[in-house]
Amino acid sequence: MSRILIVEDESVIRNAMRRLLERKGYRIDDVDSVERAETEYRLSDYDLIIADVRLPGLAGVELIKPAAPVPVLIMTSYASVQAAVDAMKRGAVDYIAKPFIHEELLLLVKRILKQAKQLRQQAVLKSELEKNYPVKGMVGECPAMVEICRRISKVAPTDTTALILGESGTGKELVARALHEQSRRNDAPIITVNCAAIPEALIESELFGHEKGAFIGADTAHTGLIESADGGTLFLDEIGELPAAAQARLLRVLQNGEIKPVGSERSKQVDIRLIAATHQDLKQRVQEGEFRSDLYFRLRVMELNLPPLRERGRDIIKLSVFLLQKICKQLNRTTMELTQETLNAITSYAWPGNVRELENAIERAVILCENNLITPELLAIDISPTAESVAPSPNELSLEDYFRQFVLQHQESMTETELAKKLGISRKALWERRQRLEIPRPKK
Repeated sequence: MSRILIVEDESVIRNAMRRLLERKGYRIDDVDSVERAETEYRLSDYDLIIADVRLPGLAGVELIKPAAPVPVLIMTSYASVQAAVDAMKRGAVDYIAKPFIHEELLLLVKRILKQAKQLRQQAVLKSELEKNYPVKGMVGECPAMVEICRRISKVAPTDTTALILGESGTGKELVARALHEQSRRNDAPIITVNCAAIPEALIESELFGHEKGAFIGADTAHTGLIESADGGTLFLDEIGELPAAAQARLLRVLQNGEIKPVGSERSKQVDIRLIAATHQDLKQRVQEGEFRSDLYFRLRVMELNLPPLRERGRDIIKLSVFLLQKICKQLNRTTMELTQETLNAITSYAWPGNVRELENAIERAVILCENNLITPELLAIDISPTAESVAPSPNELSLEDYFRQFVLQHQESMTETELAKKLGISRKALWERRQRLEIPRPKK
């Protein structure tokens, strides 16, 4: 049960509060001054401190700073708005005026403790995420990754638009999260959008929102993902897949900080930091007329080029060990080791799917491993001199042949959404498989 410290010099009020809160199951300590509270108790042991604003010696607000992050609820003996404002400016979580109704105090205490618990849980979650995805210390010491980390530290504190380039699976989203976590916006959300995974007919609505009745099926107004990122970071992955109309709208966001929901006559101001990523050659797409040149130049203020895994030398060993430890923890498996033969296989393989393929291979190996040693066979990779990808089984080859034949036969008459539905996969999975099998989308 939550522990609460009451700091109140009037013994009648202090004792009444103690009895009230103890009846609700809270563990209570009480004291009559700030000085005694700091010398006789360890403030960090409490979940909440309730302090009178006026006390002999130091005022109750003087507990706010030394108690942090423990919330401090301030009491005032008169309904003074100024006293409440001053306390809140100093960092008090809330205030309550005396004399107060018992139920009012209990509700306030319950709400504050619930919020404090949620904040602690979020802090733990963020800590776990940083362990699994070390955005502030990316794994790798090759010259290319050292340069990436240097650029991240330079550009992250700014609001400069960044363009992350690299093959699929190299960790572009990880870099985007590093830029966000090291920015002044890290308390606000980072909204991630895979432009290739949203149907072309819906992408403007998803990004910019829409008004009720803007089109058939728009039964309610919808807040777009860009507006959801207001105050934070918007990460547009595979921005090369963005349709022309959406490119024009995005350019307006970058130029004026304005969005106009579909079907609306009024613009809205937004404050976002944009990070984009692609595995495509955007300069080439500009020359081909597939991507706006003005948007391209807006995006490439700062470019970060991620090297493919095959060019990162000994980094692959460090990554393999890191990923093995992470996956064992996630799957609740005992600590495992990579044999020397496995390390040799890992360094000999080309890894066309880059870090994502390596992670998937290690995860598969951990699941199949019956002891604590990861052998090359468990990785299921082909390390022959001509090998460039995981060797597919005959069944997998048949499925890929069927996929290729079906897509090529129907892509002229069906949308990407219809193709994905017929194949029983998501639109994102359809796009990823197109990339892997090198089946380009037809130009329409």
